[in-house]
Amino acid sequence: MRVSVIGCGHLGIPHAAAMAELGHEVLGVDVDQAKVDRLNSGECPIYEAGLPELLTTHTDSGRLRFTTDVREAADFAELHFVGVGTPIDADGRSYDTAQVFGAIRQLAPHLDRPCTIVGKSTVAVGTTARITDLAQRLAPAREKVDVVWNPEFLREGHAVEDTLRPDRLIAGLTTAEGEKAIRKVYAGIIDAGVPLFVTDPATAELAKGAANTFLGLKISYINAVADMCDAAGADISQIVDILGIDPRIGAGGMRRGIGYGGGCLPKDVRAFTASARHLGADQAAALLRAAEVINEQRTDVALDLITHALGDRPIKGAQVTVWGAAFKPGTNDVRESPALALAHALQQAGASVTVHDPQAVPTAMIRNPELDYSDDLSGALDGADLVVLATEWPEYRDADPHALVNRPRTPVLVDCRTTLDAAGWRAAGWTVHQLGRPGK
Repeated sequence: MRVSVIGCGHLGIPHAAAMAELGHEVLGVDVDQAKVDRLNSGECPIYEAGLPELLTTHTDSGRLRFTTDVREAADFAELHFVGVGTPIDADGRSYDTAQVFGAIRQLAPHLDRPCTIVGKSTVAVGTTARITDLAQRLAPAREKVDVVWNPEFLREGHAVEDTLRPDRLIAGLTTAEGEKAIRKVYAGIIDAGVPLFVTDPATAELAKGAANTFLGLKISYINAVADMCDAAGADISQIVDILGIDPRIGAGGMRRGIGYGGGCLPKDVRAFTASARHLGADQAAALLRAAEVINEQRTDVALDLITHALGDRPIKGAQVTVWGAAFKPGTNDVRESPALALAHALQQAGASVTVHDPQAVPTAMIRNPELDYSDDLSGALDGADLVVLATEWPEYRDADPHALVNRPRTPVLVDCRTTLDAAGWRAAGWTVHQLGRPGK
């Protein structure tokens, strides 16, 4: 098929490259000419495992190219993916869908033949119906323009893998033509055995929010239990193993730490909570809001652990190195990063903070220019009184504690992701404190 992908960001670029890998001819569309030029040269502006290679392969072959001209996309494609951003609105509770509706207003007037618009962005329930009305009103093809909502379930850091080999596909639609188009564009994935759930649009819209919100609930729950472990002197890692062996629960997603972040979970939990209130499901809203509050308080929990680790020394005046700026490993995305939130809070408390990250220093410097940064893992420790592990990159987990301990003074290590082998680090001479585990 000939497909376009409107919006080339953390969602659109991997999706465009993956569609080319599936054999489609793909035209990506973005308003940023500089980004389009980089993409056409095979240069990837975001960090995702396997994406640079895929991008280079298919831009070189001519199967994948990029433009700023939406009219060109309308003339080129029979199916248009819309993957623009839906950040949280100014009210802090709902999606800002201005980019989605803006993309439709630009694209639809040029749609003069039958085609399918496939929404990928995360939106509130009822959006598909509004998009359908707008597109068919503006398009010369009128009712021959179908709109399908096909939410993504990508894990940043695994976007290519999750697009090519997802665990499920969802298509919210109202016509047989829309279903035919979805089955055609995803034929290679469906033939490989990936289940396709064909639903009405409202079900598809709610499914994405429900999935991400459940993950947020799970993370907040295990963090709440970790706080109980801190108070009782119990070991949260063993509790996770005990809970995880129950097939009704599972350990996936139960990682104690400083909370969830990124461009999806925080806004999706907020928006899903707002949707529950809007729909009159007040008890559901109360449950979801409790998960939000727990997540919002994780920075304070980490600060309490850091204060304890410093002992008689105050945070004010301390030299602190924060390992991690990205909200999770495998990406350079720092949107709503708990690591950067903690680094900022430490600086506000009077600490001198240096941040290291294997990939996200350039993006972190833009979002938090008030902090100091280092590209050198070992050098970032110079003069540090305290090291805080805030993103669970393998570079930190696999670091040699013996090689890093040879300094004028051995710093204290606060593992806010509970991801290190604490015994190994202690054997090398470090003082280690971890969330949800009794300090030793």
